[in-house]
Amino acid sequence: MASGQNKIPAKMTAIAISEPGGPRVLKPETRDVPVPGPGEILIRVRAAGINRPDVQQRKGVYPPPPGASDLPGLEASGEVAALGDEISRWRVGDRVCALTPGGGYAEYVKVHAGSVLPLPAGFTHTEAAAVPENYFTVWHNVFERGGLKSGETLLVHGGSSGIGTTAIQLASAFGAYV
Repeated sequence: MASGQNKIPAKMTAIAISEPGGPRVLKPETRDVPVPGPGEILIRVRAAGINRPDVQQRKGVYPPPPGASDLPGLEASGEVAALGDEISRWRVGDRVCALTPGGGYAEYVKVHAGSVLPLPAGFTHTEAAAVPENYFTVWHNVFERGGLKSGETLLVHGGSSGIGTTAIQLASAFGAYV
């Protein structure tokens, strides 16, 4: 880890899935605090989002990808607690939200630096924790891969979901017809 780290405990409380089922299978456990490697950031979690994949994982029908945390939580917000090597954009103490590979239902989560956003101005941590999954997904697919530009038309099927409403908002904000 790079220098300038806060005092970080060795252990943390995390919410784990004890067995497939309803919300009652979510149980607190003591886990090791993850250590960020090169290109990674450790976030002290203040709030975590709840998404369909988290619910599906809890039900036992959506396993985490190989190498990802077994803990649910694909998005979280908090403060940067530690930096891995090769990180120049972020500083310990920065208020951020992030798309995680899992593990957001814990006191600390390790994420790739490219999956971190500054906390939007005026947002609480609770509000910011609901941003990354939808906005990263729409931005990557509609703008980076799809190349949507001002004046073009975007058809959104299912405009009432988180992804759908985000696609409508972003496309409209960038001058597309929806």
